[in-house]
Amino acid sequence: MATQHSRSAARLMMAPAVTLLLGWMLVPLAMTLYFSFKKYLPLRGGDLGWVGFENYVRFVTSSAFWPSIQTTLVIVGGVLVITTVLGVALALLLDQPMWGQGPVRILVIAPFFVMPTVSALVWKNMFMDPNYGLLADLWRAFGAEPVQWLSQASVPSIIMIVAWQWLPFATLILLTAIQSLDSEQLEAAEMDGAPSPKRFWYIILPHLGRAISVVILIQTIFLLGIFAEIFVTTGGAFGTKTLTYLIYQRVLESQNVGLGSAGGVYAIILANILAIFLMRIVGKNLDN
Repeated sequence: MATQHSRSAARLMMAPAVTLLLGWMLVPLAMTLYFSFKKYLPLRGGDLGWVGFENYVRFVTSSAFWPSIQTTLVIVGGVLVITTVLGVALALLLDQPMWGQGPVRILVIAPFFVMPTVSALVWKNMFMDPNYGLLADLWRAFGAEPVQWLSQASVPSIIMIVAWQWLPFATLILLTAIQSLDSEQLEAAEMDGAPSPKRFWYIILPHLGRAISVVILIQTIFLLGIFAEIFVTTGGAFGTKTLTYLIYQRVLESQNVGLGSAGGVYAIILANILAIFLMRIVGKNLDN
């Protein structure tokens, strides 16, 4: 049992790391809040003084603000649906005994270690190019006109690219959860004559509830900041401008640090709202 002395020693040893972590988090946040109340144009006069909430009003009343929120939520929701559904299916498949099970699992997980910029470039040039892409060749093989993926189906294309990157993560978490399931439950249900769909619906899926909640929570936090895939493929055109990309345009393209900082505060608020909502769902699943 830990004594008062050991707890004090543990706090003392953890203090430098905690201080560094808080500084790493709080300093950028404080600077963002500071600049959000100022008119700061680095290439057009620099610091032009305090403007109060003007940046917040300008950002939220911009014609691109609400479409960017909608696009962000659509992409996040689409990726979550694909990765969750296919993740469960792949986890069930990989849990079955098969020849070369180890190499197959490594190949399934491999896309998660590819940099977002690289995977976006591969999808853009190798698969979605309307002239030389593999999908264009597939369309021509069936006598159909190739699809201009990044212009005609831009948002589904982004969802497809991002889902391909995050599917290994969901599969790995769900596979671990499936392997922790007591096999005696499945054997007893099978001996009682329960068919495979009922075993999945009443035994496996409830057992995966916690893992699915964790996957959704972690992926949502990271997907709200999606940027590289959009920058490399569409450049924010064709309805793919997310909130993060809009902030990038305000800060770097328009050189308006104050307006972009206000957008960053809105992004933090959105992330916290979704995080609180998802944490309640995860908490309920963990209590069951």
